[in-house]
Amino acid sequence: MLAVLALLFVVVALVKDTQSNAGAGEGCPDDWPRADVTLRDHKDVKINVLNGTDRPGLAADVGNDFRNRDFQVQKEATQKKKIDDVAVLRYGPKGVGSAHLLRAYFLGDAELEYNAKREDDIVDVVLGGNFQQLATTTEVNQSLGDLGAPVAPPGSCPIVVDN
Repeated sequence: MLAVLALLFVVVALVKDTQSNAGAGEGCPDDWPRADVTLRDHKDVKINVLNGTDRPGLAADVGNDFRNRDFQVQKEATQKKKIDDVAVLRYGPKGVGSAHLLRAYFLGDAELEYNAKREDDIVDVVLGGNFQQLATTTEVNQSLGDLGAPVAPPGSCPIVVDN
């Protein structure tokens, strides 16, 4: 009797499952970009490290820190426009999950700049005047817990991409 009830419960749960298309972008307007909200592993995240301060060599130093943490550092450079923030993360729809992970390295203090028209999966990490250092592994894990799961930016539809 218990087995029959358990089987019935499972069948009802599967039939009434409202999350069966979760992460698939179902019901989304065709003209909205599909935002990849997959939380990436460090080794799968591509970044450009940009120095938005007057401190010489900052992009190279932080780029090496990210390389030592298995990130794919594509470029290190200095940008002309200086910023006061801790950091600014610039990314497009393919970089939503990567930007979320990177935000944890700044303990949630990095500003997010989403560009729906950007087509690559690279995140630009712009270091600002208030930057001190990257978070430790323990701090990153705690910060990820505080930040929760990646969320698609307004005007985009979430998808989860399997590697």
